[in-house]
Amino acid sequence: MVYHSSFVNDEGITKACGCPLLPLKSHIKGPAPSSEQDKTDIVDEAITFFRANVFFKNFDIKSSADKLLIYLTLYINVVLKRIDGCRTLAEGTKGIINLGLENVPVPGESSFPFPGLFALPQSPQEAELFRNYLRQIREETSGRLLGVAYRANGTPNKWWLAFAKRKFMNIIHH
Repeated sequence: MVYHSSFVNDEGITKACGCPLLPLKSHIKGPAPSSEQDKTDIVDEAITFFRANVFFKNFDIKSSADKLLIYLTLYINVVLKRIDGCRTLAEGTKGIINLGLENVPVPGESSFPFPGLFALPQSPQEAELFRNYLRQIREETSGRLLGVAYRANGTPNKWWLAFAKRKFMNIIHH
């Protein structure tokens, strides 16, 4: 059974490309509203559900937040592939720093991994808002993921890095 997002009520939340710009527990600059530090956010859900959801080839979407969960599941998969083989937290950090610097594609661009998952942007401003949100959420996810992919002593957590070899929804992403 696929784990779905608990963020089903997106009333009053700004959307871009049909995706709710959900609040984040983040100090990273971007368009996401701030969430209280003691509350679960979509990044927490994505990391918590990743090891179960990555096994699914299909994902029944129950809410618009599920679309973000799908996007983050693939992104976590990409991060794990990038840090696979990095023997220390410092190496892993260096391995994913470039992910934050890469261009973040939005729906309608050829490198966007899920054509049809999100609506196409209706304006350049909407495209930029969504790009900035995805950039912010990717950076936040990378930082938190390093905290579970590596132990407190800086060594790899094999129970996480073993998932670098999985393909989510049969998507091969480099």
